Amino acid sequence: MSRLDETLALERRRFLRAALAGGAAAALGGVLLPRLRARDAAPPPAAPAPGADVLLACYADDGHYLGPCHVRKLALSDAQWHQRLSDEAFDVMRRNGTERAFSGPHEKPPVPGLYRCPGCDTALFDAATQFDSGTGWPSFWQPIARQNVVETEDDSFGWQRTAVSCAGCDSHLGHVFDDGPPPTGLRYCMNSVALRFIPRRG
Repeated sequence: MSRLDETLALERRRFLRAALAGGAAAALGGVLLPRLRARDAAPPPAAPAPGADVLLACYADDGHYLGPCHVRKLALSDAQWHQRLSDEAFDVMRRNGTERAFSGPHEKPPVPGLYRCPGCDTALFDAATQFDSGTGWPSFWQPIARQNVVETEDDSFGWQRTAVSCAGCDSHLGHVFDDGPPPTGLRYCMNSVALRFIPRRG
């Protein structure tokens, strides 16, 4: 047999093996193919896209206003958020949950200070604007800066409300209502696990 004939014979054998394998797979398609398709349809989760650039009002821990600052919005995977937050904070901040009333610190602290986001450290509220609403959640009549929070309409549970989230990482904080005290008449009703209090020293 010539070298050409040997090459052709080898190619025919490869073709027949491939055809037989394909026929077997087709015959078992009801068992094998759906599994293959399901596995192919579930690629590993992609890493979060880099956050957009946002303009925030930045504050030092002593409450001193540092001016406007451009920061990159924090974007993390669920696993990374779990490492950064407690289970309850993750449920509230990343799953729009609500903690039980009176389950966390809710009264105005005895010392001056400010509240930051536990997720990205954005300054959110000054304790000077905190008041006792009697609801069991920390309540404020205004945020430390309007650009540091984002307000969106929330019609979950058939109740029209305004949800409040952190502008630095899109974490859910709570809701704002129009039954607060002067001078704004607003009540920013926040979850305590979505706030980190920084006492003002000096």
